[in-house]
Amino acid sequence: MDKLNINIKKIRSDFPVLREKVHGLPLVYLDNAATTLRPQVVVDALAGYYLRYSANIHRGVHALSEKATAEYEKSRRTVKDFIHASSTAEIIFTRGTTESINLVAQSFCRPSFKPDDEIVVTAMEHHSNIVPWQILCEQVGCRLKVIPMNDKGELILERVDSFLTERTQLLSIVYLSNSLGTINPVQDVIDKAHQKNIPVFVDAAQAMSHCPIDVQTLDCDFLAFSGHKIFGPSGIGVLYGKEKWLEQMPPYQGGGDMISSVTFEKTIYNTLPYKFEAGTPHIAGVIGLGAALEYVQSVGLDLIMNYEKDLLDYGTKALLSVPDLKLIGTASNKASVLSFILPPIHPHDIGTLIDEEGVAIRTGHHCTQPVMKFFKIPATSRASVAVYNTKEEIDLLVQALFKAKKIFD
Repeated sequence: MDKLNINIKKIRSDFPVLREKVHGLPLVYLDNAATTLRPQVVVDALAGYYLRYSANIHRGVHALSEKATAEYEKSRRTVKDFIHASSTAEIIFTRGTTESINLVAQSFCRPSFKPDDEIVVTAMEHHSNIVPWQILCEQVGCRLKVIPMNDKGELILERVDSFLTERTQLLSIVYLSNSLGTINPVQDVIDKAHQKNIPVFVDAAQAMSHCPIDVQTLDCDFLAFSGHKIFGPSGIGVLYGKEKWLEQMPPYQGGGDMISSVTFEKTIYNTLPYKFEAGTPHIAGVIGLGAALEYVQSVGLDLIMNYEKDLLDYGTKALLSVPDLKLIGTASNKASVLSFILPPIHPHDIGTLIDEEGVAIRTGHHCTQPVMKFFKIPATSRASVAVYNTKEEIDLLVQALFKAKKIFD
């Protein structure tokens, strides 16, 4: 038992992939910002659907369909409780954060935005929170504005007000930067936007497995996250939206299950949340996501957050023991992510060399090319931790970096 009351041995035993070997060595998995591993309970939930009640939902009266529907809707209630939404009607299942953002861009924004209206984002956004808004700007003639950050990778909060004008129709902000680890002052930003009646979209893809989030306390208008970044299946995600907005938004896609009735003359759409869930959904994914969130709840997100903070502090000091290593992203409030460069070694070479030591990290621009441009670098090496990681694994990463440095020296 850890000093922070994390039973790390038990937690690691919950994740089968951690028993794998890479190049004959124990796997050290530090690529959690790209995707997390899945605990056995999630695998069992997926297998349970496919092996015991693999049927479609909402459409059948037979036992398997009713079982599948019950488990699917149970997961919706789990998501509602996990993020503290006020109603299951506010929980829309999507393919992930990217689709959730596109849904809001095309269903909430496009019908009402006009030329010269403005959308505001921050300088540290993932491409998925940039490109959909750029597409919207091309479609309707509105403009994208970018709140700057400083050299530590922190949002310049005092600049926010000047970017929010009478033309601003939406502000979209990442909660936790996937390439820098910065935790943004989201509550402060939402408050500033709401003072001017500007709706706020929160990209919580990176934050959801590291920070407790209460959408009612935040008072955000929309929030999105992906299952694969919180120990769940890939290809499944969630869009939370305030019911008042979702009610007035037209469907994003047409097809089965999002209708109440159809004639050749007119279609009447289904009620929330089904209005936005056209076609047969990723049923197993939704059920697996529910199991993943229940797993996180069983460990305790506050406990996870404190454990990972201790791990991040340890990792920061350990990495800085490597000569010439420079951290990219040194915000005073950050989580999970340790991005760095180690001149003259290219990040891709670092990733390849330390893979030979069984250590998995991510190298590249991490779908944040504007961030790389800001820091005047092509890419970083990124180690990112989760609750199943240990200080011993950080030590193995540092040892592998010393070996890589020796080869190049």
